[in-house]
Amino acid sequence: MIKKNPKVNLKLKYNKLIELSMVITLALLILVFQAWKKFETNAKKTDRVNITIEVQEIPQTEQVKRPPAPARPAIPIESEDEDIPEDATIETTDIDLSELPPPPPPPEDEIDESAQIFVAYDEAPEPIGGFAAIQKNLVYPEIARKAGVEGRVYVQIIVDEKGNVVSAKVQKSLGNNGCDEAAIAAIKSVKWRPAKQRDKPVKVQVGIPVVFKLK
Repeated sequence: MIKKNPKVNLKLKYNKLIELSMVITLALLILVFQAWKKFETNAKKTDRVNITIEVQEIPQTEQVKRPPAPARPAIPIESEDEDIPEDATIETTDIDLSELPPPPPPPEDEIDESAQIFVAYDEAPEPIGGFAAIQKNLVYPEIARKAGVEGRVYVQIIVDEKGNVVSAKVQKSLGNNGCDEAAIAAIKSVKWRPAKQRDKPVKVQVGIPVVFKLK
């Protein structure tokens, strides 16, 4: 019976262990290389940034032409010519301001009629025949009639101590259709009883409505 050498067996086992480790190492390298390829293919592509460069034309600067500096004043030089007269001197004169006429007096202020109007009164002014007389004498403007204009015109009037309408002014108008003028004409066409304060006729200012209504 042949006996095996234990050293030979140990060497064979060592060689097989080396071969096995090399095979395992090679297999691991192949796996790592394949995994790196998949990682590169799955990597996201970064977005490219398009950079555009715009070239702008820079306008040429305009040079402002400044006006030339003023010339220095000439220094007078004394002339040697004896025919040139010397500088003339103006003699002082005395002016008497007291002989001037006085200035004209200032213009007189216009008299304000409203300052002489009584506000408080016992009896208000009234048209003779009543306010119906005003409406009776009212002439409806043809333009306003055709346009179908209706409403009230408020006129502020001043009635003096004799019952005369001395002033009339429209406070609320119906427009430029002739109604304002017709209302003033109707108010002035009637005679008025003046307002009274303690049984004495006084000048007053009142507001009168004039009605425009189509029949």
